Amino acid sequence: MFALQKIAIALSSLVLVACTKVGLSLANLPNTFSDTETTNDIAYGAEPWQKLDVYVPPHSPGQSLPIVVFFYGGSWKDGSKDMYPFVGEAFAKKGYITVIADYSKYPQVKFPTFVEDGAKAVAWTYRHIAEYQGDPERLFIAGHSAGAHIGAMVTADKHYLQAEGLTPSIINAFAGLSGPYDFVPNEEDYMDMFGPPENYPNMQVTTFIDGKEPPMLLLWGADDTIVGKSNMDKLIAKINVEQGAVESKVYEGVGHADMVSSLVWFLKSKAPILGDVNEFFQHNGANKIKVQD
Repeated sequence: MFALQKIAIALSSLVLVACTKVGLSLANLPNTFSDTETTNDIAYGAEPWQKLDVYVPPHSPGQSLPIVVFFYGGSWKDGSKDMYPFVGEAFAKKGYITVIADYSKYPQVKFPTFVEDGAKAVAWTYRHIAEYQGDPERLFIAGHSAGAHIGAMVTADKHYLQAEGLTPSIINAFAGLSGPYDFVPNEEDYMDMFGPPENYPNMQVTTFIDGKEPPMLLLWGADDTIVGKSNMDKLIAKINVEQGAVESKVYEGVGHADMVSSLVWFLKSKAPILGDVNEFFQHNGANKIKVQD
């Protein structure tokens, strides 16, 4: 038993660092053998990095499914959709079509290019997901870390989707896992990424809250040493002042990486993160049954 526990801990570490081929291959193993239909590298724009993957769970003929567009983290500098089939598989098991998009990274680009990519991916999903039996009227956004920032910006700052001929009203709700929603850059790379200083308000989600944005669920782990709780607290406070819709949860004993690694099949979840996100989405329209003609 002790040996099995040691193996599980070692495997957990591989996934949490999210940079080893062995750990990621193991985390994503179920998708290789599952009945989830996966379509990779669909272009949502003209740039070479503007590609996305679509995960479609098994469903009845004519049944239309809710959609989650998930943005991964990586400090706006790292990461790839190819690392996250386990996220697509986790949401598929809850009955969602999942879209995971790549986006541009620093230093090749600076803010707001990666948020613009996020808006393009959401717009593509809204316009094309019916081709995959998705219901565009039940579209949800989720993200972790920098991905939560991108998703929240697309949800709150209207001009990103307006540039795509749409509005945030197409989004039923947003769920953010440990997102850096409101901070002032104080490290050289982030200062360069988001600067000059007079531009900082434009990268803070709180700047754009007016109470009319889609409902938000904000989740954070109490052991997070990467993204401070103040980011969530400031966003909650602004939404409450504007009389918008927001819910939040803090998970004890959960760190920054745990928030997304909790979706890995072989890891014992430290918190019911996927269940809480699903419940929030269900309460905001994901459970509406629609049958295609």
